[in-house]
Amino acid sequence: MPMRTAKSRSLFERAQKLIPGGVDSPVRAFKSVGASPLFIARASGSRLTDVDGNTFIDYVMSWGPLIHGHAPKGLVTAISRVARGGTSFGAPSPLEVALAERVCRLMPSIERVRFVNSGTEAAMSALRVARAATGRDGVMKFQGCYHGHADAFLVQAGSGALTFGVPNSPGVTPGASADTLVASYNDLESVHRLFAAHHDRIAAVIVEPIAGNMGVVPPSGGFLRGLRDVCTAHGALLIFDEVISGFRAAPGGAQAIHGVRPDLTCLGKIIGGGLPVGAYGGRADLMALVSPSGPVYQAGTLSGNPLAMTAGIWCLDRLTPKLYRHLAALGTRLAGGLADAARDAGVALQVNAVGSVLTPFFTEQPVRDYASATSADTDRYARFFREMLARNIYPPPSQFEAWFLSAAHTVKDVEKTIAAAKAAMRHV
Repeated sequence: MPMRTAKSRSLFERAQKLIPGGVDSPVRAFKSVGASPLFIARASGSRLTDVDGNTFIDYVMSWGPLIHGHAPKGLVTAISRVARGGTSFGAPSPLEVALAERVCRLMPSIERVRFVNSGTEAAMSALRVARAATGRDGVMKFQGCYHGHADAFLVQAGSGALTFGVPNSPGVTPGASADTLVASYNDLESVHRLFAAHHDRIAAVIVEPIAGNMGVVPPSGGFLRGLRDVCTAHGALLIFDEVISGFRAAPGGAQAIHGVRPDLTCLGKIIGGGLPVGAYGGRADLMALVSPSGPVYQAGTLSGNPLAMTAGIWCLDRLTPKLYRHLAALGTRLAGGLADAARDAGVALQVNAVGSVLTPFFTEQPVRDYASATSADTDRYARFFREMLARNIYPPPSQFEAWFLSAAHTVKDVEKTIAAAKAAMRHV
């Protein structure tokens, strides 16, 4: 039976008259996959149900934070309980202290942490601290890595910017972009060249230690260690943007897996459990620069609000070795199944996977950086997306996004997804 879409289409028509593009975040518009967005009515476990009553196995999972699945009963109960006591105080509460203790205990590099409301805010604030600490203005980032939509980072950005082929956003001033240097991910030589030319200007190098915004691209051997060494040699700070990888890759993030300690770390996603949150933290001496301890100003009315802090505590307290084994097994099975489905259909496909996150790239060459990621056939991915959606599977509506698994996904879910992929690959 064809998928019902009348109610979603009607809502999208109404939304376009009121909201730019009809959505509040660009990739949701489904433009790059040649479709019209579905409006979601409810979600539970591994499933989404749209306003037309179609139900899907979800691999977007709110773009990563829902490591325990949609609306787990314990989380909903905890949030409901704390909401009855107030949703925001604009004042300190015991909950933010409790979550800070957990974050500092789990993340190897974080001695002090400040909670904010988004990953964008975390990255913007961490860069401000780095500039204050070093007395320099420049920041080095990597092609295809995304650190939110602050001006300094919208140069060769990934994710939604890649989806629309607009890596440099209008509205970003030449002065803001002039302080941003762009290197190639997994290419230490490009980093050394920029330091050789601008060593006295670079305050920080910011990187996704496991790239997730040009699709999933793991760091090559020695890349992160090389960044640590070159930053130390030149007196620059190393910032890990672990908004996606933090608590996803491991309880201590990618930095724990690779044994590399950044100076500052940006966090988000899972520590909000589906509620808006972000955080930045690192060495105690650097974080002492943040107001009111020091002169670097940053503030937020809703920062540390009781709902987000409660969700974060609930989520972090349930990150067990058993959970990570379950997620890794599902990720390995799904990645292998997608690769097999493509091979059987004679379709060129590379699947990059790290634990519970993965991306199937429609390309013949291995994907290890921006150039190889953007060699992927986006038209073929769009056809694949539509075919999967028609089979009640909800993958990311962009070739350049990660697929996310959760504790709520089952082996049966993954096998159903692989079966759908086998059928879909015959039509791409």
